[in-house]
Amino acid sequence: RRYALCFAFEETVAYGTKPLTDQTILAVDLGINTDAVCSVMRPDGTVLARKFIDFPSEKDRLNTQLGRARRGQRENGHRGGNRHMKKAVRINEDLSKKIAPAIVRYAVSVGADIIVMEHLDFIGQKPKHKKHRLHMWRNRDIQKSVMHQAHRNGIRVRFVNARNTSRLAFDGSGEVARNSTNMALCRFRNGKQYNCDLNASYNIGARYFIREYLKPIPETEWSLIVAKVPELERRTNCTLSTLFSLYAVLNCQSVSVSESWPHGGNESGA
Repeated sequence: RRYALCFAFEETVAYGTKPLTDQTILAVDLGINTDAVCSVMRPDGTVLARKFIDFPSEKDRLNTQLGRARRGQRENGHRGGNRHMKKAVRINEDLSKKIAPAIVRYAVSVGADIIVMEHLDFIGQKPKHKKHRLHMWRNRDIQKSVMHQAHRNGIRVRFVNARNTSRLAFDGSGEVARNSTNMALCRFRNGKQYNCDLNASYNIGARYFIREYLKPIPETEWSLIVAKVPELERRTNCTLSTLFSLYAVLNCQSVSVSESWPHGGNESGA
């Protein structure tokens, strides 16, 4: 017994024009175990802050309704859990509407210029134990809502390749091993235990800066940089340690050019 009116409107938003060296980004990893893991990063790879965004009570209600729906289907056929499934869909939709504003609010609070997320695409066969949870995961709706709300606040949104962001360790030690009892944890080859989603958020932010650094570089200089940082040859193998190495190489080149320029100028003037 209620009515709702929706009005379309337009507004003008001014985006920031900071150079790459002054930008602050918010790298976001959307997950199933944790709703979103955010890392505030600088162009040199420094991580300024981290935040875990999670709504455990809503997820508990969602899992309860999914369990009741599965039990009803086992007892009464494929239509047995329709009532519980409709409740689960509504809870899931409400959960996605809470995750996106939480991400944008945190980006505004830390003064982020860009929000970086993964380009997620689940084409192909899925594992049976994850099929239902992935089917209920509204990652595209979350990303679309984040994009609209970020643009209203003058924040740009960028996407990077999602391949190997969770599989590779951010310190460059190689592939990680997932914890069999707690899927939110992983172990690096050097024995370090870390959060999987936090590790992925570091690699997401690093890949954005690596891509932006390499855009204006000509092909001749690119080959010299790849010789010093071999991980750059394949973008899906880039991690936070790759950004550290690339930043050091670019700084060394800029320093060498700036040191040689005054001597050349003095000689020509003489």
